[in-house]
Amino acid sequence: MEHITRRRFLKGTLAGASTVALAPYSRVLGANDDVRVAVVGFRGQGSNHIKYFSRIPGVRLVALCDADRDVIDREVGKLKASNRKVNAYVDVRKLLEDKNIDAIITATPNHWHSLVTVWACQAGKDVYVEKPVSHNIREGRKMVEAARKYGRIVQAGTQRRSDEGLVKAFEYIRQGNLGKILRARCYYFSPRGPIGKVNGPQAVPASIDYSLWTGPATLMPLMRKNLHYDWHWQWPYGDGDLGNNGIHFLDVCRWGLGYSNLAPKVISFGGKFLWDDDRQTPNAQVAYFDYKPAPIIFEMRNLPRKKGDRAMDLTYRRTRADTVIECEGGYCAGGWAYDYHDKKLQQFKVTGGGSHHANFIKAVRSRKVSDLNADILQGHLSTALCHMGNISYRLGRTAGHDNIVRSLSSNEVALDAYERLCEHLALNEVDLQKSPMILGPSLSMDSDTERFVGELSSEANMYLSRNYRQPFIVPEKV
Repeated sequence: MEHITRRRFLKGTLAGASTVALAPYSRVLGANDDVRVAVVGFRGQGSNHIKYFSRIPGVRLVALCDADRDVIDREVGKLKASNRKVNAYVDVRKLLEDKNIDAIITATPNHWHSLVTVWACQAGKDVYVEKPVSHNIREGRKMVEAARKYGRIVQAGTQRRSDEGLVKAFEYIRQGNLGKILRARCYYFSPRGPIGKVNGPQAVPASIDYSLWTGPATLMPLMRKNLHYDWHWQWPYGDGDLGNNGIHFLDVCRWGLGYSNLAPKVISFGGKFLWDDDRQTPNAQVAYFDYKPAPIIFEMRNLPRKKGDRAMDLTYRRTRADTVIECEGGYCAGGWAYDYHDKKLQQFKVTGGGSHHANFIKAVRSRKVSDLNADILQGHLSTALCHMGNISYRLGRTAGHDNIVRSLSSNEVALDAYERLCEHLALNEVDLQKSPMILGPSLSMDSDTERFVGELSSEANMYLSRNYRQPFIVPEKV
């Protein structure tokens, strides 16, 4: 038996007490009724949602909401120029009182995802929520509970679930065409530079309601140069690249392997190297999810393939982002099944899931959760994996090479990923003696309770939720 070895990889590389008092509202949609949607948060991905949903027959955009008035004015102006009128809101609570809205599409910063979803469910509205669906594990479970309690259709923005090519690829694997599944790997190698370093609180742009933008998080001075987007790399608001983009690949791996539970164990290692900036999350990270019988391994890099080079590392298939399902008789990646001599065995037309938005609207009309390709439960489970990896990392301590090797000695796959990460950092002239790697602890998870158990569980469970700021609280009872 052969599998994707370190050498094969390198060959490619170097080549609740407070809730909003909202009266539940829902209308029965007729076959010819428009689905009236509102987009909440649209400076980035949300602006794409405006375009995507506007193209679906029978869908009508009726409202927009954002804490930045400049963003609102920009988009409303575009719509007005094309003779399209929408209501505009700064406060999502006011928007949710609007009975002329059937569904909410939200692409706010991560720390708002859960609260918008829970409130929308309470208001009798369906929800399409961007990835990662939550900012912590408890929030994700509350989203599932709210969707079920209020009978809402809630779709996670993990659009690869609507990729028919992947559906066929996973059927091919499960039919045994490649033999026993051994493991799943996912890689995300994306260039990101430093976000800058400030020497004190920054002025918040006058157009932004900063209290509303902060929402559930502790209200703190702005301590980064760019308020928008760079929140991804600060823990109070974002989840690093593991949550930002890793969620897509982890979701595909979990889907492909057929797991409907959280990983029983997780360990993560990596660090923030070379950059002296206000980023808190790692720019190189490995997370190992110890599923049985087949684990999932995630690898992320933001640095180039070597110092002075603008190109990124490539996986063995010469791409920067990959999901690979390894089996005894071959592997599946990028729309193809291969044997271990890299002979192509079967092609699957992978599309990326462009029909995901239409799938949501289909389920809104049918009122069948089973029609959803990415129900909120699936979004929650895959997002929770991201949180598990980050929790291990955040509980980690700096460790020398020998210590890490000893810690990973019984895990050949994780050790292999560590050695490749060390070579990647060496090519970027990172001195691990001066800037040692962070090694997180191995944490055990009880998937039934969604709580950590065993060693360091008390410390790990502190990250399952957060301290909320009144009145922006994700309640215990939704």
